[in-house]
Amino acid sequence: MQPYSNSGSPDAKRPEDRLPEDVTYLRTMISNVVMVGMPGSGRWILVDTGMPGSTSKIIKAARERFGSEKPLAIVFTHGHFDHSGSIKDLVELFPDVPVYAHELELPFLTGKADYPPGDPTVGGGLMAASAPLYPNKGIDLGTRVQPLPADGSVPFLPDWHWLHTPGHSEGHISLFRSLDGTLIAGDAFITVKQESALAVLTQRREIHGPPTYFTPNWEAARTSVARLAALRPASAVTGHGEPMAGSELTEGLERLHHDFDRLAVPASGRYVDSAHIDPEA
Repeated sequence: MQPYSNSGSPDAKRPEDRLPEDVTYLRTMISNVVMVGMPGSGRWILVDTGMPGSTSKIIKAARERFGSEKPLAIVFTHGHFDHSGSIKDLVELFPDVPVYAHELELPFLTGKADYPPGDPTVGGGLMAASAPLYPNKGIDLGTRVQPLPADGSVPFLPDWHWLHTPGHSEGHISLFRSLDGTLIAGDAFITVKQESALAVLTQRREIHGPPTYFTPNWEAARTSVARLAALRPASAVTGHGEPMAGSELTEGLERLHHDFDRLAVPASGRYVDSAHIDPEA
C-alpha cells in the first residue's frame, strides 16, 4: 500500500492522488476497502472488508498508515461476499469494535436471508458468466452488527453522512462528506467494467453502473445513481475500480445518470424488471 496525498488532481497518474489525505483505499483482488482517518493519527474507520482471505493485507496496510490502533468502527456499504469477506476474522481480532450497516442489510448479515443469486444471463464478459459461482449466502454476525443511526450520521465521522442507495442490494449505502465533496460510493456505481475479466485486470478507469450480475433492482439502482449525481462529488472511491475526481467524475456520473438505461441496465437478465425500493427509506 502506497502513501496517499491530497493533490485532488483528476488527471493525476497515481490513483491515490485523486483522494483527500484522510481517505485511502486498498484493492483486495476484485474489490476495494476504504480507510478514513489521518495518517499517523491512530483514529480510523474501515469501510467494507474486501474479499475472503484479505485480513492480513488489510491489517498490514492499516498498521503502515495508522500504527497499531484498531479501527474505531467497521461500516458496510453492503454485505456481498466481496465486501464482507474478511469480517469474521476482523471481529475476532477486534471483539469490541462496533460494526454498522443499514437496517435493511441486517438480515443478510445476521443469517436470516440470502442475497439473490448471481445472474450469468446479463452478458458482458467472463466475470458475469461466472456469476453462479459467486457466494450469495448471508453471513451470521449475530449481535456484532447493528443498524446505522437513523439520522444519517456516521459513528466517529462527524463530517460525514450516509445515504441509502439501494438497487445493488436492499440496504446498500454510500458515504458523503459535503465539506469537500468526497464520496464513498460502494457499488452504487463503479469505475471499471466489472463484468469483464480483462477490464478488471487492467483497471481501465471508466464510470459504470453497479455490477450487472449481482444487481437485482434496476429501478432503485437508477434512482440511487441520480441521487449521487445530484451531489456533484469532487472525488469518489467505489467498490471496484480506481478513484476518480474532478470533471472526469462529475461528467461521467452525469452521463450515467442521464443515459442509465443504455449505459447500465443489461439488455436481458432475470432482474431487469425488478420492483422498486425507495432510496429515502
